[in-house]
Amino acid sequence: MAVNAATRPRSRLGRVEFTTLLAFSMSLAALGIDIMLPAFGAIRSDLGLPSDSTRVAGTVTTYFLGLALGQIFYGPVSDRFGRKPALYVGYGIYLFGAIAAAVAPDLGFMLVVRFVWGLGAAGPRVVTLSVVRDRFEGEAMSRAMSFIMAVFILVPVMAPSVGALILTVASWRWVFGFCAGAAAVMALWASRLAESLHPDHRMELRFKRVMAAGRTVVSHRQTLGYTLALTALMGVFTSYLASSEIIFGEVFGIVAGFPLVFGGLAAVMGAAMLTNAGLVRRIGTRRMAHGVLVGYVAMSAVFTVVVVATAGRPSLSVFLVGLAVMLSAYGLLLPNLNTIAMQPMAAVAGTAAAVIGTISTAVGAGIGFLLDRSFDGTVIPLTVGFAGLGLVALSCVVWAEKGVLFGPLGSWSVR
Repeated sequence: MAVNAATRPRSRLGRVEFTTLLAFSMSLAALGIDIMLPAFGAIRSDLGLPSDSTRVAGTVTTYFLGLALGQIFYGPVSDRFGRKPALYVGYGIYLFGAIAAAVAPDLGFMLVVRFVWGLGAAGPRVVTLSVVRDRFEGEAMSRAMSFIMAVFILVPVMAPSVGALILTVASWRWVFGFCAGAAAVMALWASRLAESLHPDHRMELRFKRVMAAGRTVVSHRQTLGYTLALTALMGVFTSYLASSEIIFGEVFGIVAGFPLVFGGLAAVMGAAMLTNAGLVRRIGTRRMAHGVLVGYVAMSAVFTVVVVATAGRPSLSVFLVGLAVMLSAYGLLLPNLNTIAMQPMAAVAGTAAAVIGTISTAVGAGIGFLLDRSFDGTVIPLTVGFAGLGLVALSCVVWAEKGVLFGPLGSWSVR
């Protein structure tokens, strides 16, 4: 069912500014991770950890857990009070968490405040998905998500280099200070964003009502199946983010050049997201998602065979090509799987975004943590994760579609 143009909330922003604002707001979550990756070595040194310690990767895992659990709060709140109040609560907690992490005296304290920081980052993520669902339907929603995520991916491209630049003139603590400043800037910019929650969709903030909306989400076969597929893919993607610094450093000897390599791979992913918008227009969201997922599973299997055949230490060029293929697939899958999962949930968009985000992020972070712990000085655990979890994702999609792939995206919604 399409959104009626007469009842759709008016925006004070043009399409470009609207898309860019949502993208950068959502990207605060990524900024809290990617900008600190070059600082891992300095953090280890300053906090008295061994130079090869993987414990600092816990700052990524706890952040993801906060990001996951926080969404449970923001979803119902945004469905009751509106998108902008929830957004500003998130900005405030994010700002506090970044400042607290910047003055952390030890790793234990940092892990706690990184969790709080993640709670703040959950707000912009939920609100972005909710606003897009409020404003768009079907293929238009998928195209909007593609543009937002393509702009969003600029953060992983630029953030490591920005972090490395800050480290040349200041301590790692100022890296976190930069994130606090970014949250303050976004809070000012977001004052131009119009409230998008339609009055008819405001939900009472009662436990039974919230639970009923949550049950609507998890009992819908399409939404649940695609959420579980996103969860599997997020598991290995989380592991890649948390372990990339130590993999490139220990396996391939790339330390100083890490921000450039990481940013280049993120740019490949961003280019795929930009391409997705045009492909969806011609092919359709569901056909696009299914075709890419099947190809992803096949290519990840080939990648794993090559890595195992080289005892987990392929040449750098081979590894980069394999990663580029995997991340390109992610660039094509993430906006489309999110769109298909959210499509039936117009009446409970905030809660749906929260449930989808919580499951995919929390369980994904746990899977990523297990993959991080299995690092053995090779890239075998990561590539096996790509293949195995890709197969899990495909199985979830097949279940959601009752065994029939490549159909058109439906337009029905839960009301």
